[in-house]
Amino acid sequence: MEHIQRAGLIDEQAILLENVQVGPELYVMTLESPRIAARLQPGQFTHVRIPGMEAHLLRRPFSVYEAFPDRGTMDILYQVVGFGTEHLAQVEPGAVLDQIGPIGRPWDAPAGGDRLLAVAGGAGAPAVFMQVKATLEAGGSADVVLGARTAEALVSHERYAALLGRDAVCATDDGSFGHAGFATQPAADLLRRGSYTRAITCGPEPLMRKVAQAAAEAGVPCQISLERRMACGVGACLSCVVETAAGKKRACVDGPIFDAEQVVW
Repeated sequence: MEHIQRAGLIDEQAILLENVQVGPELYVMTLESPRIAARLQPGQFTHVRIPGMEAHLLRRPFSVYEAFPDRGTMDILYQVVGFGTEHLAQVEPGAVLDQIGPIGRPWDAPAGGDRLLAVAGGAGAPAVFMQVKATLEAGGSADVVLGARTAEALVSHERYAALLGRDAVCATDDGSFGHAGFATQPAADLLRRGSYTRAITCGPEPLMRKVAQAAAEAGVPCQISLERRMACGVGACLSCVVETAAGKKRACVDGPIFDAEQVVW
């Protein structure tokens, strides 16, 4: 594989091994990208140029679901939401995707005594998976709350169950699986009852805001993974600015992980 080092990032020609639909408008692609997979930390993302879209200069940012350094591969769960991801869903295995990474601030490193609560809504589920895995590997414990619109869209449930050795707490908007309603309610209940040392969350901003509020009320430090539209992905264009208590920050390089109490909602 051809690769170059640039400004602390790796630009790697990743090979698409699989691109499988796993739910409504939801796909998991597996990339052979050994150098990035070896360096990726939980919470970081990659910036991908989609093949066949050379006329569109902008790359697309994707959270990494899970990295496998021993295999040199990574899984990315993505949702079809526009022209770029519609095109990506049609790309066949064997294609080469130019990929830059790892980018961004990762989640804080877990400690052995951590008791983690991870709350994810919709396509936010991949962004917290590696941190849950790292917490367990460090000797800590974790509870996970997953939310989706329907049971069919709750595509991360089985992977989390395999990781945890038990089911995650699930919520669906339509009540077709688990708690009927938003994931914020079971998350708030767990925070009130539990003795968590950390909370992390990714998903729609209203969900993250409510989880952060519940964590603050429970006295639990909380980090969030903020998604923003990104043009360059390396901090140069200022298209992904986030308002914080310390001023304007860039989601791509100052985040995507932020301490919840610092974010100006």
